[in-house]
Amino acid sequence: MKLALGRPIPAVLVFACLAIGGMACNVSMPSTPPPPPPIVVIATPTPLPPQTIQEIDVAEQRIINVYERVSPSVVHITSRSEVFDFWRGAVPREGSGSGFVLNKDGNIVTNYHVIEDAQEIEVLLADGSAYSADLIGADPYNDLAVVHINAPSDLLVAVEIGSAAGLRVGQRVIAIGNPFGLDWTLTTGVVSALGRTIETENGQALGEVIQTDAAINPGNSGGPLLDTTGRLVGVNTAIRSPSGGSVGIGFAIPAETVQRVVPELITRGYYPHPWIGISTYELSYELKPSESGPEHGLLVVEITPGGPADQAGLQAAESQREGRRVVFSGGDIVIAADDKVIKTRDQLTIFLENNKRIGDTVVLSIIRDDETLSIPLEIRERPR
Repeated sequence: MKLALGRPIPAVLVFACLAIGGMACNVSMPSTPPPPPPIVVIATPTPLPPQTIQEIDVAEQRIINVYERVSPSVVHITSRSEVFDFWRGAVPREGSGSGFVLNKDGNIVTNYHVIEDAQEIEVLLADGSAYSADLIGADPYNDLAVVHINAPSDLLVAVEIGSAAGLRVGQRVIAIGNPFGLDWTLTTGVVSALGRTIETENGQALGEVIQTDAAINPGNSGGPLLDTTGRLVGVNTAIRSPSGGSVGIGFAIPAETVQRVVPELITRGYYPHPWIGISTYELSYELKPSESGPEHGLLVVEITPGGPADQAGLQAAESQREGRRVVFSGGDIVIAADDKVIKTRDQLTIFLENNKRIGDTVVLSIIRDDETLSIPLEIRERPR
């Protein structure tokens, strides 16, 4: 038997020939079929319907229209100061940010941290003209400030103040500012979340903040966050980023805060913050709650003499040291304000900031000796 080398033979055929001994065995090999001809597929993209193209054009034109109308209201703010260096002495320092024209009187709104400690402030308008600015008022807590420039009224295009109350997650928003010194840059995105609480540079909690994925970078601070009609819904104030650049998490102060704080900054130079005159510890976080008391709330540990809480008759806990521990006994526990549940100091602070003005009344729900009481307090101005 002769086998052709180089061609595989089915195993069943080999075994059959070996079993026959000296008998001749003719193996019929299957022929290899020719490869099929290649199939050429020509893909022709389906053109978009005219209606879809028109809808895209309308969305783009709306953003273009907002930029053309509102960008003249945006300004570039440069702050200059001197810092002392041990080796070089007084060293000039310069920072930049954004702002927007509030009115034709020359009032410009920006972030407090943009002009903080500035010895000289310069405002650059969209037409390229620059003006020296004076600080009118500032509020570090809400990170807002107002500066004034003496510019011709015909060069000042005021932003239309809108509202953040009607915003919805997923709604498109537009930011205009000067990121990294790149003047009058537009970015777009959506509202990512509402009612966020962030920590300001001075360690205080700022609540009801808008979160957006519109690209916000250093230099955007103080610039407007707009809806698609061009109305101001927030003031860009911060980003959360491990790299220092935008990672799609930016924050803006809502327009309602601007409407509440800015007029006070213009008339007073500062914002009068609400105050009730108590110091507290948080149950379950800073203090272990008692077995018979609530699991969450604020234990009153100090009351300012003559303050609102003192005049309303609130009672502070007594403390004594046992080894390394401080043990509190007695004292009122705040569990709600105007029927809104309160578990942390930040919640109480944010509630008062956003809902109360000087002279208003707040009703605190407290637990005293296992009894729930309602205590009305008159809001006063926080000592400066």
